[in-house]
Amino acid sequence: MKNLYTIIALLSSGILFAQSPWTQEKGSFYTQLSFTTISNYDEIFGDPDYQTDREITDNTLQLYGEYGISNKTTLIVNLPIKFISTGDAVNGTAFLAEESKSAFGNVSVGLRHQFYNKKWIISGQLNVEANTGTFEAASGIRTGQDAWTFTPTVNFGRSFDKFYIQAFTGIDLRTNNYSNNFKIGGEIGTKVHSKIWLAGFVDIVSSFNDGDVNLPLSNAATALYVNNQEYGAFGLKVIGEFNKSFGGVLGFGGAFSGNNVAKQGALTLGLYKRF
Repeated sequence: MKNLYTIIALLSSGILFAQSPWTQEKGSFYTQLSFTTISNYDEIFGDPDYQTDREITDNTLQLYGEYGISNKTTLIVNLPIKFISTGDAVNGTAFLAEESKSAFGNVSVGLRHQFYNKKWIISGQLNVEANTGTFEAASGIRTGQDAWTFTPTVNFGRSFDKFYIQAFTGIDLRTNNYSNNFKIGGEIGTKVHSKIWLAGFVDIVSSFNDGDVNLPLSNAATALYVNNQEYGAFGLKVIGEFNKSFGGVLGFGGAFSGNNVAKQGALTLGLYKRF
């Protein structure tokens, strides 16, 4: 059962910031190093959809970790490093510079505490994203929201013999006149082979449209971490267990709707290690 909880947590953190109800045992620790790419896109969800000035590649190298402070409380750390580039002009000419940028995204820390554990598990979680992103005016490249974000969620789920189900709901509270968001999502995972797990997820973010941050025009032209970003996302995640403490992660995520986000799927590859 301990290994099942580890796999659930890893599946939960493969593409999205983990919002699972399960907590780590006291003193237990694991890390996951992953690489996510959204390559050479120029279409953005909107009303109507629109094009960027140049083709954009948005890559993220992410170090994620969880540590069991106690059996019911887990510390969460997420360190994203962004590799973003603006490439070929979409319509032959462009006013944005062709450039590449490597910098931190929004570094995150969080706490998850388990309140209820009687078959169904209910936990509360608070994530804090620091304003650690950067912006380059000439290219419009932004690596994170120019804001602090506080995200309280309620997470719940249940595990069975060879599968689990979990869901969460909460809000993103942002500073610097960015709009706040409502969010909700769910996930189902199952063991399809002695060393392979498969999970499918749905994740929805809806803006309250209550912010009026004034961002540069070059940032609007790339739609990178702009205001009122929304999406209805779906995806699949697969974990291959090399042994009880080490394995690999493969994930794909896309969106069936959105606003001010890339109209292209994201591919994630990663490795995890449990200590």
